Amino acid sequence: MRCTIVPPHMLERIVEAAEDPALRDSARRSLALSSEQRSARLARSVETPAPNEDFVPNRTIHDAKNQERLPGDKARAEGGAATGDKVVDQAYDWLGATFDFFEAAYRRNSIDGAGLPLISTVHYGRAYENAFWNGEQMVYGDGDGKVFLAFTGPLDVTGHELVHGITQHTANLEYQGQPGALNESVSDVFGSLVKQWHLKQTADQADWLIGQGLFAEGVNAKALRSMKEPGTAYDDPRLGKDPQPGHMNDYVETTSDNGGVHINSGIPNRAFHLAATAIGGRSWEKAGRVWYDTLTGGRIQTATDFAGFAAATVSTAAGLYGADGAETRAVRDAWAGVGVAVPG
Repeated sequence: MRCTIVPPHMLERIVEAAEDPALRDSARRSLALSSEQRSARLARSVETPAPNEDFVPNRTIHDAKNQERLPGDKARAEGGAATGDKVVDQAYDWLGATFDFFEAAYRRNSIDGAGLPLISTVHYGRAYENAFWNGEQMVYGDGDGKVFLAFTGPLDVTGHELVHGITQHTANLEYQGQPGALNESVSDVFGSLVKQWHLKQTADQADWLIGQGLFAEGVNAKALRSMKEPGTAYDDPRLGKDPQPGHMNDYVETTSDNGGVHINSGIPNRAFHLAATAIGGRSWEKAGRVWYDTLTGGRIQTATDFAGFAAATVSTAAGLYGADGAETRAVRDAWAGVGVAVPG
């Protein structure tokens, strides 16, 4: 699957609409590189080892030096001092923050639950406008400096992409149609929760934005996506208008982007936001626990759709908090609020 943080429709819009030839060329090259990585990713198989609780992070940051090579030259290893390269050091810090979150919140030891080394490559390509998980490691572009800034900046970008790895090692949701949109949504959910945990925010204090701070000055964009209000994250001539729906009435039928995985993810994103804010408090503790246990507990399969995932979250909530518990009602009501009915 192509696990990139920036959806292809945004880069395609830049290719079509940007007046700056260099910006169009950067977007075109970024689309091509992302497509190549998708092909490589599809060829990989995953073996998940037995969980352990050593909880010792093992981070390595590599520098591609603006070439298209992986992993690149080693720039910083676990326990090493800060390098002075902001991008290298941000990547190191955000890998650590994501590792610490999953240990603290869910007793998960890295991506595979067994202490998988966390590898990242920074300064990938020339003005590469994306970040991605390729099945084995994180990769960050520096952005073009005109629309996109360095992709190591927002913590939730790192969180989002690493969670694609967790999904790969657990439910392995296929990257097409509704299962693919769920795959993207789960990454947005936990990317947001990593940020909320790091900032010590409650549900009502969080901005619920994915990629806030990624855009250069002068771009009319708050973020890549809004979980609270899908469809409102950006509206800029170079990017177009955010196409995400927040309700099944507006579900987008398309053959692009693997059936709209980055677009229709707005629906389950909003469902999580509704559940988390209705429950209140720290989102990772109850709403996040429901989503995490659903993802990792064998309740869903690779082809699970929105209705199946919704039913699984309600069942998980009932197991945790009781069928008549306020938390279970909040989860059920959240899905109803986005037009996904759960029987019972």
